Amino acid sequence: MWPNDSLDTTVNQRIAIYPGSFDPITNGHLDIIKRSLGIFDKIIVGIAVNSRKQTLFSKQERLDITHEVFANEPRVEVDAFEGLTVEYARTRNACAILRGLRAVADFEYELQMANMNRKLHENLETLFMMTSEKSFFVSSQNVKEVARFGGDISELVPASVIGYLARKFASQSNLP
Repeated sequence: MWPNDSLDTTVNQRIAIYPGSFDPITNGHLDIIKRSLGIFDKIIVGIAVNSRKQTLFSKQERLDITHEVFANEPRVEVDAFEGLTVEYARTRNACAILRGLRAVADFEYELQMANMNRKLHENLETLFMMTSEKSFFVSSQNVKEVARFGGDISELVPASVIGYLARKFASQSNLP
């Protein structure tokens, strides 16, 4: 229980942005989000739109998939944004950016980004969370590769994501 939990939740909410491409969302992402709900009042899953990055799913498909995954979690909002994460966080009144770490290699890149973000927005914290031991090897890229070749991804992604991937790869195999 946090101090002032009985106050109006629209004031002084602890809001965190969890930015990423989420192409697609994985159980590793879910683990970070579920654990973060113990710290923050609201998590905004910010689907980053980067025209230079090629994704399997369109922005709208990623929004639809992620909305479906969190349909029963009122404290998780799904949105898309372009541009700097810190500017998006500012517009959403977020106090923190969430970042998941799988390995030491992730840390160096994430530390550089956190320091740049702090330079751009000194009141915005970055919270690093280690993925659970059962998810540390899971990445969206690995999931797509296993799914593309018909491997079992049932323990790597939410059940609804399996259908989206199956349909996407089935439609691609029908291309000339």
